[in-house]
Amino acid sequence: MRGSLQSYRKVSLESEIAVASPHRLVQLMFKGALERVAQSRYAIEQGNISAKGEYIGKAIGIINGLQNSLNMKAGGNIAANLNQLYDFMIMRLSHANLNNDPAALDDVSAILREIKEAWDAIPAEQHHLTSTEDN
Repeated sequence: MRGSLQSYRKVSLESEIAVASPHRLVQLMFKGALERVAQSRYAIEQGNISAKGEYIGKAIGIINGLQNSLNMKAGGNIAANLNQLYDFMIMRLSHANLNNDPAALDDVSAILREIKEAWDAIPAEQHHLTSTEDN
């Protein structure tokens, strides 16, 4: 049953990604990163070192994707600040992985939530302005 549910979720997510706007894709990336950080924290609490490493690796991959989507030319100071925050989050995730430190994961979750809330607050009529094309 669990495998069927996971397969359904995967297909559902893949379907949503296929038709998502660039703005929605970024929202999905934030959601995925937050989920992976939470899963990493749970794995640390359960002493599941292999799962912890897997989920932290996935969170780092998503944050790298967010970082690589920044338009540094058009984004100005905002893009530069986000770039530094993404670097910091990757550093904290690496620290959490090496030291089994849930506090480092909490730091990353807090930053991700704050950025996601700001992203979610962008009015729909401005979503076309958030496209990451022309990097």
